[in-house]
Amino acid sequence: MEGNTGMTDWTTLNYVVVDVEGNGQQPPDLVELAAVPIVGGVIGEPKSWLVKPDRPITHVAKKVHGIGNDQVVDAPVFADVEADVLKALEASALIAHNAHVDVGVLRRKLGDWVCPEVFDTLKLARRLLPGRKTYRLGALVDEFELASGLEGEDQPHRATYDAIVAARLFVLLAARRSLEELRDQPAGGDRDEPALF
Repeated sequence: MEGNTGMTDWTTLNYVVVDVEGNGQQPPDLVELAAVPIVGGVIGEPKSWLVKPDRPITHVAKKVHGIGNDQVVDAPVFADVEADVLKALEASALIAHNAHVDVGVLRRKLGDWVCPEVFDTLKLARRLLPGRKTYRLGALVDEFELASGLEGEDQPHRATYDAIVAARLFVLLAARRSLEELRDQPAGGDRDEPALF
């Protein structure tokens, strides 16, 4: 492409978009996890796991994502799905909305796992879509109609739904931008939104 010498197309990386739903305890433990690949710029099929956490799901967390202790009583413990999760996380880069929360849970659960490069759609949206009152995932999903066709899927704050719409948001933000533009970080710290669970 002329005029774009030295710029790398964002589609040269393979990504995995993750979303974690927690049990409401501190630190949060995993209750549900979804991973959605983006390969060659194309969003793939999601994989998801419902997991029985080490400690019970709090009432507050259940109000956020709707998953109760009764729904995970027969679910596998994380150790039983860890190998599948690690396989799903094999990618050049990881994407999540407010990524420090998801990455923190994954690092605690996966021990020796080496987290790849991270693209946080919350930080990207703040930088590339200035002037919004809020950058919550739900608000951006509504603004750009990113939930189209997901009516039969899990609802907002469920891992599969949130990972799919975050993948769509990333593709929207990445379109017509180089990898270098996506990586360009502003000077100074960026505030993270607190975890809800």
